[in-house]
Amino acid sequence: MSNAIEGATPGFLVWRLSMKWRVALDRALAPVGLTHAQYSLVASLLGMERAGLRPSQRALAEHTGLEALYVSKLARGLAAAGLVERAADPSDSRAVQLSLTEEGRAAASRAVEVVRQLIDELLAPLGGLDGPATEAFTQALTALLDVPVPALTSSPEE
Repeated sequence: MSNAIEGATPGFLVWRLSMKWRVALDRALAPVGLTHAQYSLVASLLGMERAGLRPSQRALAEHTGLEALYVSKLARGLAAAGLVERAADPSDSRAVQLSLTEEGRAAASRAVEVVRQLIDELLAPLGGLDGPATEAFTQALTALLDVPVPALTSSPEE
């Protein structure tokens, strides 16, 4: 039996699913010492570093979908914890580049494995990470993420 509310809109279901997954990720990542938001940064940095990139905070914000100020706050906390290094960008004095420390790389690698196992469990109804229904689900989510956020054209009073 589904826990979804009968007649729920797609938007409500997406919101509920994102909240459910965020709680599950926070719980799974706690033993690694990371929150879901911190994980989004270190895992993204790990992937970007493997691709030969050393992103700025702004580039990381764009990649993760997080606000630039929030990425800056998270990066400062991760730097204080010894997981991330922040350095001035040699090509732009206003920008800060981020990279993982050795400790950060190890924590990110552990966290990626924890999250991969959890996501496989959460996707079990669709056949797991490698299931054909998961591929269709991923394509649908990608199509939705590709739709630009509409600009506000009028004030709420109008």
